[in-house]
Amino acid sequence: MLKTLAPSLAGYRFVSWMASVTIAFEVLFEVTIPWLMADILDRGIAEGDLPFILQRGGWMLGMAALSMACGGLSARLAALGGTGFARGLRTALFDRVQGFSFATLDRFTTGSLLTRLTTDVTNTQNAFQIVIRMLVRAVVMLVAATLMAVYINPDLAGVFVVAIPVLAGCLTALALLAYPRFREMLRRLDLMNARVQENLVGLRVVRSYVREEFEKEQFFQAAGGVREWQARAEGVVAVEAPISSLVLSGTLVAVLWFGGNLVVQGWMLPGELVSFVSYIGQILISLMMLSFAFIGLVISKASVNRIMEILEQPVEALEAPPARSRPEASAIGPETLADGSLEFEHVDFSYSGNPRNLTLADLHFRIESGQVLGLVGGTGSGKTTLVQLIPRLYEVMAGTIRVGGRDVREVSLEDLRDAVAMVLQKNVLFSGTIAENLRWGSPEATLEEIGKACRIAQAHDFIMGFPEGYDTDLGQGGVNLSGGQKQRLCLARALLKKPRILILDDSTSAVDMATDARIRAALQRELQGMTVVVIAQRIASVREADAILVLDEGRVVGFGNHEELHASCPVYREACDSQHLGEI
Repeated sequence: MLKTLAPSLAGYRFVSWMASVTIAFEVLFEVTIPWLMADILDRGIAEGDLPFILQRGGWMLGMAALSMACGGLSARLAALGGTGFARGLRTALFDRVQGFSFATLDRFTTGSLLTRLTTDVTNTQNAFQIVIRMLVRAVVMLVAATLMAVYINPDLAGVFVVAIPVLAGCLTALALLAYPRFREMLRRLDLMNARVQENLVGLRVVRSYVREEFEKEQFFQAAGGVREWQARAEGVVAVEAPISSLVLSGTLVAVLWFGGNLVVQGWMLPGELVSFVSYIGQILISLMMLSFAFIGLVISKASVNRIMEILEQPVEALEAPPARSRPEASAIGPETLADGSLEFEHVDFSYSGNPRNLTLADLHFRIESGQVLGLVGGTGSGKTTLVQLIPRLYEVMAGTIRVGGRDVREVSLEDLRDAVAMVLQKNVLFSGTIAENLRWGSPEATLEEIGKACRIAQAHDFIMGFPEGYDTDLGQGGVNLSGGQKQRLCLARALLKKPRILILDDSTSAVDMATDARIRAALQRELQGMTVVVIAQRIASVREADAILVLDEGRVVGFGNHEELHASCPVYREACDSQHLGEI
C-alpha cells in the first residue's frame, strides 16, 4: 500500500517530514514545562528563592513560546503536505481511470469513481495528516512523558500501565465493528451519487414523463441508506470517547490517591507530585490522541482500500508488444499501417469472457482500403461491439483483426487509435466553443480545414447561423444543440482527424433523410482512399456501400453488395421489405 501511494507525495515529502519533526519538537518543549514547575515548587517557593523562581519562570515561558511556534509551523507544513498528497492522489486516480480498458470501466459505475476521486481521497488525506501530525505527537508525548514520570517515581508510574491494555482492547473491538459499517456506508454513497448523476443527465426526460416525485422518492431512499449506515458506523465510534474517558479518568484518580499518600508519608515532594500529575495528564492525553487517531484510521481504511482498488487495476499498454512470429514485422515496424484495409479472421468475443456465451462468434470478412462497409442487423446483433474491436476498445477472445495488413495487437494503441476515428451512437461534446470541440480531432487544424470538415458533415450552415459562429460556446455537453447538430459536429470532429478508417455508428440517425443523403454524397466525393464502416438502421444509408455485412445474434449471415444480399439473405431482404426498399 505504501509503495502504491508514495508516488502521490512527490514534491511534498520534505514538508511532510518536517511537519513530523516540528511536532516532535513541540512535544519535547512542552514536556519540559512540568519539570521546571516542580523545581519552582520544591526549590524556589520552598526556599523563598525569588531569582530562582523568576529564572525557571522565564524558562517556562521560553519553552511555551518555542512549543507554540513549532506547533504552528507543524500545522502549516502538515496542511501543505496533506493537500499536496491529495492533489497527487487525485491526479494518479484520474490518470489511472484514463488508462482503463473499456472492460475495466464496465466494472465501475461513474458514481463510484466520482466518490473515490472526492470523498475517499478526502478521507485518505485526513488519514495522512493524522499519521504525520497527530500520531507522531501522541507517540512522542507518550514516550517522553512516560520517561519523565518513571524518572520522578517508578513505582507510581506503574499505576497507568494497567490502563493501556484495557484501552487497547476496547479500541480493537470498536475497530472490528466500525470498519465494515463504514465500507457499506461508502457503497451506499456510490449508489446515491450514481442516482444523482443519472437524474441530472436525464432531467429533461424526467420532466417530460412527469416523474419528478418518483425520482425524489428514489433519491430519498438512497440518501436514507447512506444516513442509516453512517449512523450505524458513527454510533460505534461514538462509544470510543466515553470509554477512553472512563479508563483514563480512573487512572488519574488512582495516581492522585497513591501519590497523595506518598506525599503525606514523606516519600515524595509536593512539586514532584504536581509534575507527575502533569505528566500523567500528558500521557492520558497522548493515549486519547492515539485512540482518536486509531478510530480515524479505521474510518479512512475503507476509503484507502477503495482507492487502492483503482490504483492496482491494470491499464492499457499504449506501446506495441514485440512482433510475435512474422519475419516481415521487424522490417515494417510495429507502428506501420500500410493502408486502411480491414480483415476479421475467425474472431470470437464475449463481454463476460465466457467462451460459451459469445457476443460475436466466428466473424470472417475482408474489405480493401478505401471501400465502404455497411453493417446492418437487428438490435443486439453485435454491430457496435464489432466496431469497438477495431481500435481495441475491447480485446478479442480468439481470432485476428488486421488493419493495413497488420495484426492490431502488434501495433501500439496510440498509433492504432490515431489511424481510426469513431463517431459513436451516443454523441459526446465538451464544454467550450464549437471550434475547441472540433479541434479534438486535430489540435493544429486551421479554420479553413475546420470549415471543410463541417461542410462535408453538413454542419457549416447551422454553425454560421449562430451569432458567434465557430466561437459559439456549447455549454456543458452541447445542451444548446439538437441531436442532429451534435451528430454532425461529432462527424466533422472525426473527419479533422484524417483517419485511415472512419467508423460511423448510426451517426446520422437524428438527421433527416435529405441531410443524410447529402452527407453520404459528400463523404463519397471528398474522402477517396479512406475506409468507411457505417452502422445504420436505414438500409438506404448503406445501400451504395461496396460491401454490406449482415449480423444476426453475433454471427455473419450475409456479406456482399445490396443486390446480392437482397437475392440471397432472408434477414437483409426482410429489413429491405420493412423499409419499402426493393432490389433496385
